[in-house]
Amino acid sequence: MKGEIERYPLTGRFLMGRLRHALSDREKDILEDAVSDLREYPDGHRILARGELCHRSTILIEGFINRSIFENGRRYIVGIQVPGDFVDLHGFALKRLDHDIVTAGPARIGLIDHARLNELMASEPHLSRLFWFSTLLDAALHRQWVLKLEQLKANRRVAHLMAELWHRLAMVGLAGPTGFRSPLTQIDLADMCGTTPVHMNRAIGELRRLDVADFRRGTVSFDDRAKLERHGDFDATYLYGEGALHIGNELRE
Repeated sequence: MKGEIERYPLTGRFLMGRLRHALSDREKDILEDAVSDLREYPDGHRILARGELCHRSTILIEGFINRSIFENGRRYIVGIQVPGDFVDLHGFALKRLDHDIVTAGPARIGLIDHARLNELMASEPHLSRLFWFSTLLDAALHRQWVLKLEQLKANRRVAHLMAELWHRLAMVGLAGPTGFRSPLTQIDLADMCGTTPVHMNRAIGELRRLDVADFRRGTVSFDDRAKLERHGDFDATYLYGEGALHIGNELRE
């Protein structure tokens, strides 16, 4: 994993833990070279606003990015992106998004012009299919969030979110065996889980009391990941990294 990141510092985490193996070295080189612009932003920077015309797509290199919707004076976080994610690849087809793309903590991003994506779609059908896969994966994450928002109480919702983030970060080499760091706050977690900051504070206190997980100063920690996943009714299958939905060599051709 370390060698892959060193060789491809901009795109090395793309599809890692899922379909990175399906990319040929030539395709990896093409993808790395397609990144035409690098930018670094502070916490809370809006990279792309709802309805803004977009001519480039963003790959997250370092940090976290939230997908946010503001409605009736309140923010709702409807998705979170981790390093290696194409944040707005669907903007290539839609041209305008129905939500804002906002940094959560400092972030480093790479931009790929849509003109270049058009060229790749025409000349690299296999690479294009993997782009499509990453966009469909976003949809799978959204479906699971909707499902768990309906099924679970607040403390179990946040346990599910913590378990999901651990798996996604572990796939790209950014999680330890007993936790991970992130810039997320209790307010962020509340906006992700459809509750208030007061209720989120109580939910995190309940997780701590039950010895399921702890959240302090941007660190999620736990002693027993299986216990966390049971409490959050979490099954990693929908992440397409393991289980019944794992893809092996099917997309090599």
